[in-house]
Amino acid sequence: MFEYLGTILVDIDPGFDVLRYLTVRTIGGTITALLLTIFLGPKLISWLQRMQFKQYGVERGPDSHKQKSGTPTMGGLLIISSLLISTLLWADLGNRYIWVCLFITSGFTIIGFLDDFYKIKYKDSKGISGRLKLLSQTIVSIIAVSFLYFSAKDSAEISLILLFNKDWIFEMSMLSFILFGSFVIVGSSNAVNLTDGLDGLAILPTILIGGGLGLIAYAMGNQLIAEYLFIPHLQIAGELIVFCGALIGSGIGFLWYNSYPAEVFMGDVGSLTLGAILGVLAVILRHEIVYAIMAGVFIAETLSVMIQVTSYRFRQKRVFLMAPIHHHFELKGWPEPKIIVRFWIITLVLILVALATLKLR
Repeated sequence: MFEYLGTILVDIDPGFDVLRYLTVRTIGGTITALLLTIFLGPKLISWLQRMQFKQYGVERGPDSHKQKSGTPTMGGLLIISSLLISTLLWADLGNRYIWVCLFITSGFTIIGFLDDFYKIKYKDSKGISGRLKLLSQTIVSIIAVSFLYFSAKDSAEISLILLFNKDWIFEMSMLSFILFGSFVIVGSSNAVNLTDGLDGLAILPTILIGGGLGLIAYAMGNQLIAEYLFIPHLQIAGELIVFCGALIGSGIGFLWYNSYPAEVFMGDVGSLTLGAILGVLAVILRHEIVYAIMAGVFIAETLSVMIQVTSYRFRQKRVFLMAPIHHHFELKGWPEPKIIVRFWIITLVLILVALATLKLR
């Protein structure tokens, strides 16, 4: 909205042109989302308590987590509402990439909300069936990725970018692009959902990775930087840094209430949506492999579950004391805050490594 106002008001006073600056709108979006989250946080937590939207039982985790039963959940609504409002205020709404992000955000919010609502309604931890959840995620992802493919105006928008060689850029077929892109979004969504098992464990890596992807978006939108890094130049991709800024602001605001010991949990409405957001950003920017490096903690959490299930099914033995892997460390005696902070540190290091690969071409 402000970008549009700047375009109109610049004829009255050239000073209003500042509202069209990408950096100004990114900062504005970040601050707006942060303040909205901080201000609305107590009100939402109070409302969740009145509505009895609380976590019942422990879906996965050590017995020590039983004390968390009764903590308000569905706090992801706070993140998503601040993100959407800030994006609508500060982003260029004529940019199709922004609308793809908003579509994914809305679609996965509905899926996560229904999952949380069923858990609360029936006072258990099952929610909607796994098959229905996966099917819904896949349908929403396919719609978004298909739009990206058919609306592409440059081969770079549908190409696979590999690491370490500037010439390793390969245009993908329609089927491979849609299948791969949907896999990234759905996989990312569920990976973040698995990671969201300790207070603040999932939200800060999401913030950090959102910042890393935002930097890539800005670089791809700037011709000089894109040429310097030997990455495709997509001018409209630069606008995604405004969306990433809003994601960072809302995430930091939520961390204020979600840090150990948490006053509110994000629930599936938060974790499923945030994971999908990171996934679609990676798909739009064509840096899925770089994102995989950044999301090493999320991938490790997912692999630990897959390894545990496979091992127990075929060997009747467990590899980890409990999966996902953060629970393994809990049962080994690590304090919850130590696990959280160490996973944060690992994520930061992985993001730096991933960003370094942009130049190593």
